[in-house]
Amino acid sequence: MKKKTTIYDIAEKLGLTAATVSRALNNNTKISLNTRKLVLETALEMNYEQNKLALALKSGKSYNVGVIVPRIDSNFFSSVIRGIEEELYPKGYHVIICQTHNQENIENEKINSLVNVQVDGILMSISNANLEENKGFNKLLKNKKTPLVFFDRKKDIKGISSVTIDDFKGGYDATKHLLDQGCNRIAHLSNDRNFEIFRNRYLGYKQALSDNGIEFDESLVIETQSNVLDGRRAARLLLDMETPPDAIFSSSDFAALGAIQEIKESGINIPEDICVVGFSNEPFTRFMELTTITTVDQFPLEMGRTAAQVFLEEVSNTDETKTTKNVVLTPQLIIRKSSLKHKEG
Repeated sequence: MKKKTTIYDIAEKLGLTAATVSRALNNNTKISLNTRKLVLETALEMNYEQNKLALALKSGKSYNVGVIVPRIDSNFFSSVIRGIEEELYPKGYHVIICQTHNQENIENEKINSLVNVQVDGILMSISNANLEENKGFNKLLKNKKTPLVFFDRKKDIKGISSVTIDDFKGGYDATKHLLDQGCNRIAHLSNDRNFEIFRNRYLGYKQALSDNGIEFDESLVIETQSNVLDGRRAARLLLDMETPPDAIFSSSDFAALGAIQEIKESGINIPEDICVVGFSNEPFTRFMELTTITTVDQFPLEMGRTAAQVFLEEVSNTDETKTTKNVVLTPQLIIRKSSLKHKEG
């Protein structure tokens, strides 16, 4: 078995002390930049691997970061996780992924578990709108040494950074597009508006109607879960109205897909009779046979990378004063066949 390269091997090759090599590998600024560069290049040539356990004991860091998401079986969250990993892995961090299935008790367990294994930070998209009542979360808040960064679904809590998109703009742009297509009875499939992201999409929808002289009709707003079955249920309710809508803006691509299935099975044409817009830009929206789905792109990869960058800034901040960052990304409306009656000019 081939013997592993140690810092003593590197030191012997370069004519340096083991202590100097160790400091150079840990990017100690007391060692000159040229020496640090030489040591790192030599370490790569000799296939040197740092002992993570020893490094953790010395630095007080585990080099593990927890990521909590409601679900991983959606392109949005899997892309966010990919962005986080792409940013953190080159820095020596390993990502522990937890999913809550949108259940409060599981969310509490996951937070507790990550705190107990002493992760260096937690990046989180919440499942519980009343997060302050979560015992695990309160334990995390009291543990000032563990940075917390919200992404996508967040709570406005002083001292906690977040990375989101402008959901209000996403809802506004989607609704304005439908109005530009000549639609004037636009329904909205909302999710739980206790969550800020869904509340802002709803408010964007309402504002676009108001700005274009369309009276808001509460009966056209139906709360749904982000799944196909609930989208079908909501569409059925809308189609059974005495005056059905001529467009649907859904806060979820999955609910939009269910609505499209129900509308088509009812013999109604899309977009001629009813236009449909979703939210998230899931891959299936562009691969639908005949009816590709108009949607709002949330740029999940960028969101994940940005959340990781915010964490790295916080974990490297040695000042007593903590700087909170609230990054808001700009969404983009992707126009496809499900809503395009007329070309927008």
